[in-house]
Amino acid sequence: MPGLARKVIICAAVDGLVLHPLNSRKDPNQRHAAVQSVRIKYGDASISPISRDAAPDPSSLPPNSSFEAFGIVGLVTVFHYSYLISITRRQQVASVRGLPVYVVTEVALTPCTSQHEAAQAVAKTAASLVGDGSSSSIASRRESLEGGVGGGDGSAELSTAAVSADEEGILSGSDERTSSAEFGGRDDDGEVASDTEAAATSAAAATSAAAAGRRRSVVQDVIGKKGSYGRFAQRWFSRSGWAMDQKRTMGLSADDGPGLGGNARNGKPEGKETEPAKLGAARATDGTAAAISLLPKLLRTSQILFGSSKTFYFAYDHDITRSMANPKVPETPLVPLHEHVEPTYFWNRNIIQPFIDAGVDSLALPLMQGFVGQRTFVVDSQPPQDDGAHKDSVELSDFASSRAASPSPPDKATAEMRPTEKRFDITLISRRSVKRAGLRYLRRGIDEEGNVANAVESEQILSPVEAAWDPNAKVYSFVQIRGSIPLFFTQSPYSLKPVPVMQHSPEANFAALKKHFDGLRKRYGSVQVVNLVEKHGVEAPIAEMYEKNIQRLNKEEELEGEKVEFEWFDFHAVCRGMKFENVSFLLQILGSQLERFGSSVSVNDHLQTQQKGVLRTNCMDCLDRTNVCQSSFAKFMLDLQLKEQGFDMAAQADQENAWFNTLWADKGDAISKQYASTGAMKGDYTRTRKRNYRGALTDAGLSLTRLFNGMFNDFFLQASIDFFLGNVTSLVFEEFEATMMTKDPAVSMQNMRQQAIELCQKRVIADEDEEFVGGWTMLTPQTPDTVRSASMEEAVLLLTDVALYLCRFDWNLDKVSSFERVDLAHIQKIKLGTYITSTISPAQIDDTRNVGLVIEYKPGLTDITRVNTRSLSSMSSTPQAHSSGSETATTQDADSAPATSGIAGFLSRRPQTVAPRKIALKALHSQTSAADPMTKSKQDEPGAITRLSEVQQVLLIAAEIERLAIRNQPRLAGKDPEEAGLVEKGDIISLAEAKKNTTLLEQLGHSIKKLVWA
Repeated sequence: MPGLARKVIICAAVDGLVLHPLNSRKDPNQRHAAVQSVRIKYGDASISPISRDAAPDPSSLPPNSSFEAFGIVGLVTVFHYSYLISITRRQQVASVRGLPVYVVTEVALTPCTSQHEAAQAVAKTAASLVGDGSSSSIASRRESLEGGVGGGDGSAELSTAAVSADEEGILSGSDERTSSAEFGGRDDDGEVASDTEAAATSAAAATSAAAAGRRRSVVQDVIGKKGSYGRFAQRWFSRSGWAMDQKRTMGLSADDGPGLGGNARNGKPEGKETEPAKLGAARATDGTAAAISLLPKLLRTSQILFGSSKTFYFAYDHDITRSMANPKVPETPLVPLHEHVEPTYFWNRNIIQPFIDAGVDSLALPLMQGFVGQRTFVVDSQPPQDDGAHKDSVELSDFASSRAASPSPPDKATAEMRPTEKRFDITLISRRSVKRAGLRYLRRGIDEEGNVANAVESEQILSPVEAAWDPNAKVYSFVQIRGSIPLFFTQSPYSLKPVPVMQHSPEANFAALKKHFDGLRKRYGSVQVVNLVEKHGVEAPIAEMYEKNIQRLNKEEELEGEKVEFEWFDFHAVCRGMKFENVSFLLQILGSQLERFGSSVSVNDHLQTQQKGVLRTNCMDCLDRTNVCQSSFAKFMLDLQLKEQGFDMAAQADQENAWFNTLWADKGDAISKQYASTGAMKGDYTRTRKRNYRGALTDAGLSLTRLFNGMFNDFFLQASIDFFLGNVTSLVFEEFEATMMTKDPAVSMQNMRQQAIELCQKRVIADEDEEFVGGWTMLTPQTPDTVRSASMEEAVLLLTDVALYLCRFDWNLDKVSSFERVDLAHIQKIKLGTYITSTISPAQIDDTRNVGLVIEYKPGLTDITRVNTRSLSSMSSTPQAHSSGSETATTQDADSAPATSGIAGFLSRRPQTVAPRKIALKALHSQTSAADPMTKSKQDEPGAITRLSEVQQVLLIAAEIERLAIRNQPRLAGKDPEEAGLVEKGDIISLAEAKKNTTLLEQLGHSIKKLVWA
């Protein structure tokens, strides 16, 4: 495949950011090839290749005017503000087939708005990467450029062996994985970064950070930087918080606000350099203000997510997104890596797409989120006999031996080996899916396409250390998967153990589950479900429905193929009392199935044997219980693979297998941090195969931390993840500003609304003679017969040739909860105009987007309300009409009330009048944040779905109701709409009135939410 740029020199030229890709020295065919430089134009961030002659020479640039990156993550654009994300620090964590795999440990964000802002950011990034004691100075880079492409005099990478704990953010916490330490920070050219250099670079970064600006307190940040409120929450769970001083050196200074640049802050406009700031001010009224106000937080989130969280992995020469059993065929050397990788695990595809569209394949570096770790261990085919009795179950015994009793793998590797001993590498690669990606409680269950939340494919690779150079070496691969229960459900983030709430109809759930398992069987073959949830309590109902749907799936496909096996193992019940070794009971049940599935075996990159099936494990979160069981399955298969080669693990001197336990524990922590923002619970057992009260106390603390993150930190982070993946547009930040919540973009609201309209049409229109005219979904007050309510709900409006129906819909269960029928002959007035129900966010006070209509009518006998209870009850709109049995009332003109019967009618001298009722309807916003690739425009905000505007929606609906109402009212027959006078224009709730009705408590509540969540 075409070579990726190992290093990129980034500098700020007059007309744009210039990127100089440098090829690897290890590629002899491209060592002296002229690689075209790339320019990112200021303003529109358009990417175009430029010749080497037209680009500035990096070797002649002054100090701190450029910096060296190890790859490009992508280009983030929020309306008209674009930022380049580049990898400034990396760390090798594994070597697969002799090719290095890296984790991203730090990224730099460089604005693409003006030369002044870009140059400032580049200078700060360069200053943080270069110190007095660092061998990777500007001078050494000049020498490397003069000495040849990717040059080198033995200089090492920039601080690839260490990352300051202060940089660790919400996702990573205090990451203390040890797997990368075994490699000593080795780079792709085989050079080793020394600890001295790493320390010197860190010290230099700290020095430059201190010089960049004084440290600010949390209160100062909250007061001084509106829109950055959520930072204080992170300080509760990080040893040193955001480390803002160091972040300032990466182009995110407090003095030069992201997106506005230094000139915008210091009040010194200089010609063209102030254009982005002017543009932002000019567009602040068109809905972009919310996104721009949240831009600093978005940039900090991107720096943590892609950098200091240490959750993104890449390789220059090897596709880590595909398992050994899932190679891409044919594998031609001319296919760029970004076309070869598995799209399901290509996390930066959306933000790297501008480089792909520009044809710059050398900079299109795919990133995978998940985990990559590697350990080396030694086994003996004829181990020396020990007087002590061997343990029968290595992977599950409560080991009595101490860690010091057996030599560690590095010590053993350096010692002289016996002829019967052999060294192996065990590599663990976990790949998180981009489908239904997100955070705990915000992404649960399944979507309409059969994708589940927290879907992770884990591959355990066993290879002899000589596999890198020995073509006859046999490499084993064992794959297993995890994922949320494949049903529609949600859980509240405001509880330690929330009750799962089922959503949608049984048919919709079964259809999605069938799509899910059809995809799994097509990809992996046979599927064995391992369900670890409780058989009693709050988890039982959803697990029972899961089992029933699997039984139905097997029954319907009995003749088509192999059925899906389902094993329900109540982990908490079986392992009660911290007896996690009872997982051995599950291994006894599934042992034969594991042996039947087997492993994939490869020799010289040619697949000889393919795994025949996969275990799909789940609990509620698919984190803690799942990781314990998956590690046991993996150890079981590892023992089988080694036994096939003549090594009996039960007879080895090392019975603790710390190299295996810590690897899986690190993996569990990594996946847990990515989904729940904390390390995995039950990690003490995974690491040591022991469980005690200290581990239980640790788990209690992790539960509280998860609760806190779920309540406060996760909402904005979820919106950011959806934005980076291209699931939503910049409008998501406007929606977040209004509600401090995020919607699930995988749920097609357009499809759901259309299905709701069709369902309501079938359920509520009883008279077959009524001609259906149209249906719409609109907002209406939860309290009937009013225009102002504490909250609004989305309802379905149906219109026939004789009546209007307002259906209140249960969107979770796909059922009509109640409906109100209004005879068109009884409509007296239709008022349309501004309808503002809240003033707490800019989007909610825009009178062009907040419009609605109020339908006023005089109730009659044909106007009814039905409520869907256990029995379908029917009642008339008014008590008087309900008590009337007179036939004359049904034919009475709408201008008069129905006659009152009985004693009340006898005592009354004239018919009792009925108070008019009203139905208030507000148009839904025509633009949503959900991205639609078919409607992307390069001129406007990319991805916005455009429909009729809010005003157009209201005018259309009002005109249809008016036309049919005139037809159904004899007194208006023959009149045109203007003469009939049914429609009048005027404010339903004006902005001034809405401001008066917005209480101080409501404003204070939103401010507190914004302080916490944004």
